[in-house]
Amino acid sequence: MGHQMLAPAAMLVVWSLVMLIWMASTRLPALAKLKLPPERQRGGRGADLDGVLPAEIQWKAHNYNHLMEQPTIFYATVLILALAGFTQTDVWLAWAYVALRVVHSLWQALVNTIPVRITLFTISSFVLLALAIRALLVTIG
Repeated sequence: MGHQMLAPAAMLVVWSLVMLIWMASTRLPALAKLKLPPERQRGGRGADLDGVLPAEIQWKAHNYNHLMEQPTIFYATVLILALAGFTQTDVWLAWAYVALRVVHSLWQALVNTIPVRITLFTISSFVLLALAIRALLVTIG
């Protein structure tokens, strides 16, 4: 089995949970300080807190949501490569994707300027595209 190929995926899972803890540890105290009336405390979604909580607190939540989106394709791709065959280049690409997503998370959670964030996202997307093409080639070849 391709344990070496699975390690980057495991790391991104751990990072996603770090972001969850960071989000909760900043968002919950901020919510407690708001003292929202009971009718505003029911049935909401995290996105409903945009404009209610400070943007800097919401940035962590936005990033956590992002980690539940595109990385799902990464997990599937890594699993395909781990099962069907991978090269050391695939492992490096997977680690590069994880590193880019961690930097993207930190940037979005702390600074959140769009030009840098979109650049990090675009580069990580091209790395993921390369991995996905490799997974396709391994499975059809």
